Amino acid sequence: MPYFGAHLSIAGGFTNALDEAASLGCTALQVFTRAPSQWSAKPIPAEAAEAFRQARAGSAVTVAAAHDSYLTNLASPSQEQYRRSAEAFLGEMHRADLLGLEYLVMHPGAYLDGTEEAGLRRVIQALDECHARAPGLRVQVLLENTAGQGTCLGHRFEHLQAILEGVKEPDRLGVCFDTCHAFAAGYPLWPEEQYHATMDALNRAVGLGRVKMFHVNDSKKGLGSRVDRHAHLGQGKIGIGPFRLLLADPRFADRAMVLETPKEEGGVAMDPVNLEVLRRLAAESGRSG
Repeated sequence: MPYFGAHLSIAGGFTNALDEAASLGCTALQVFTRAPSQWSAKPIPAEAAEAFRQARAGSAVTVAAAHDSYLTNLASPSQEQYRRSAEAFLGEMHRADLLGLEYLVMHPGAYLDGTEEAGLRRVIQALDECHARAPGLRVQVLLENTAGQGTCLGHRFEHLQAILEGVKEPDRLGVCFDTCHAFAAGYPLWPEEQYHATMDALNRAVGLGRVKMFHVNDSKKGLGSRVDRHAHLGQGKIGIGPFRLLLADPRFADRAMVLETPKEEGGVAMDPVNLEVLRRLAAESGRSG
C-alpha cells in the first residue's frame, strides 16, 4: 500500500513533526532539518536525534525524508556559491542521516549562465564530492524534477538521467517525482493516455524503480507554464483525474506520497482535507494508506 504524508514543521523540536504526523494519521513525512532560507544551521544535538529516532520507532511513520535548503545551488557557475552549496549539502546529508531518515530530496540547481550541460557537470561533480566525503551515510539523495523556472535544471527527465548516469555512485541516488513540477514543465498527466506517455518517458530516462517518493501537488498554473505554484488536490489546473490514475497505478503501490500543498485556506487546516482526498482515491482503487 502507499504511504501518505505531508511536509511537517519541526518547530519546537524534531519529535513535534512525529506528533503531528500521528494526529493526521500519516505513514510518511517530510521535514526541513534546518531553516531552509538561511545558510547557518545549529548542529543537531545527539540527544535530540536519538529522541526522534526512538519516537519514530514507536510511530506509524514508515518513510521519512528531509528536503534540502532553498539556498543550495550545486549547478552555480560562481565558485564561491558552488563551494558554499556543496558544503551546505554535505551538512544536510549528515543531518538527515543522524535523524535516521531514508531520503534527502534536492533540486539539481540553476546554471544561471552558460549551458545546461555545464550546470549538470557541476551537479555531478558536487554529488561525487559529497559521496566521497561521506562514504558511510545511509541516507539516499533523491533528485527532484522541477518546474523549470529561469535556468533551473531538472525540468526535463533527461537532466535527471544525465546526473544518474554521470555520478560515480548512482546507487546512492534516486528520484522524487513532483506532480505539479512535471505538469508545469510541460508533461501532461491527463487524459489517461497522456499520463502513461509521461510515465513511459520517465521510465525511459531514469527507470521507474528509481522513483522512491512522490510530491503530490496540484498546480495553480497551466501545463507548460514553467511556474512552480502548488494547489490543493483537484482544485488546480491538473485536476483530480491524474491523482486517481497515480493512486491506481500498481507500479507505485508501495511508494511514499507526500503533500506540499498550502497549509491553510480561509482559516481551514488543509492537510487533513488533502490527505482525505488521497485516502479516498486509494480506497476507490482498492488500496489504503
